[in-house]
Amino acid sequence: MNQPPNRRILLIDDTPSIHDDFRKILMPAVETNQALDDMESALFGDTNAPTAQPFDLHSAYGGEEGLQLLTTAMADKRPYALAFVDMRMPQGWDGAKTIEELWKVDPGLQVVVCTAYSDYSWDELLHRLNGHDRLLILKKPFDNIEVQQMANTLANKWDMARRASLQTAHLEQLVEQRTQALQVEIDERKQLESQLVQSEKLASLGQLAAGVAHEINNPVGFISSNLSTLDGYFTQLQQMLDAYLRAEESLAPGEQRDQLKALRNELELDFLKDDIPILIRESKEGIGRVVQIVKDLKNFSRVDNDQTWQFANLQQGIDSTLNIVASELKYKADVVKHYTPLPEIECLASQLNQVVMNLVVNAAQAMGPERGTITISNGVEGENIWLEVADNGCGISPDTVQKIFDPFFTTKPVGEGTGLGLSLSYGIVKKHRGDISVSSELGKGTTFRVVLPIRQTAA
Repeated sequence: MNQPPNRRILLIDDTPSIHDDFRKILMPAVETNQALDDMESALFGDTNAPTAQPFDLHSAYGGEEGLQLLTTAMADKRPYALAFVDMRMPQGWDGAKTIEELWKVDPGLQVVVCTAYSDYSWDELLHRLNGHDRLLILKKPFDNIEVQQMANTLANKWDMARRASLQTAHLEQLVEQRTQALQVEIDERKQLESQLVQSEKLASLGQLAAGVAHEINNPVGFISSNLSTLDGYFTQLQQMLDAYLRAEESLAPGEQRDQLKALRNELELDFLKDDIPILIRESKEGIGRVVQIVKDLKNFSRVDNDQTWQFANLQQGIDSTLNIVASELKYKADVVKHYTPLPEIECLASQLNQVVMNLVVNAAQAMGPERGTITISNGVEGENIWLEVADNGCGISPDTVQKIFDPFFTTKPVGEGTGLGLSLSYGIVKKHRGDISVSSELGKGTTFRVVLPIRQTAA
């Protein structure tokens, strides 16, 4: 910003003598007499009288030539501070046209109109050029002091405008930087708030699961016990029914035997004997399913250990999560498991379950109208374990893949996705000192790969 003052002036006039006059006024020859200077120094000592900065005057004898000089100066990044422009130049552009063209190249150029008389009134000229803040008039014949004052004043004005513009640009840059920093802070805060909300949801889910388990396990327990007892009772009843059937067959033909047979047919006794054991068995299986769902819900949420690093079975967590999201997958995809034995890993189990759930649900939602396949694989590599969730859905475009872990980025319609699932999953994996990556091809499918260390602390 500490640039030297701009003293470059452009003179556009078709009269050569005018150029000579301006050069004498603005660029006078400095006569020096070394003997007199030495005598003055001897008598009065060294004097540091301030000297005015010299002007650098460039001449053009028509509007087109002046425009060319200005264009070259702007290209060289050596602009003119001001221009003196003659109003009447019969051989080419007049002053008004010249000024219009000059301001197209450099809107900040200060201009002095030089005229003895004009084809335009001053008001007409100001209205046409819209130059109230950068246009002055100099009447011919002009006074030397007036020319010098105008040149000095307008050159200083140009310098002040330049400094103000640079300062404004600097302030705008600072504002932009601060705005970007604030936006980052806002995004980070939103992400942290979303993580907090998600953690609270998991905690609430865990508390609900614990309460549900307590409330459901008791009635489920006695229902299961009663079903077993009922199964035993029916076995005994069946023995009695078989005895009645044998007794019926031993009766002599007659009204009593016909009545028993009719009653047996009316009650569909033979069907009931076959169907009741089936109903009891299916009820037992249903109760077992309820017990497993409650168990998986507790295992998924892991409320008691939500913020405690402990060793957990990731494979068990995957299966529990699949059980939780079974309704989401039921009509969209088949799940294929390619499991290998995994060691227990040190982790926040409920958070990793959340990652698995996000990946599996996203895979299901990527399916088209036809039923697809979700393949879950895992394995061990050195001190890490890895997990892959692959689908044969619609795939992701290369541009979208670059943004897929960004907070609030989603390809789902408004109202159907927050854009936080994969972002939160990314944060959880990074918290575990792991890595999550994605590979995808449009029309063929997507694979997410998660790599996690087995231990979080040194042995």
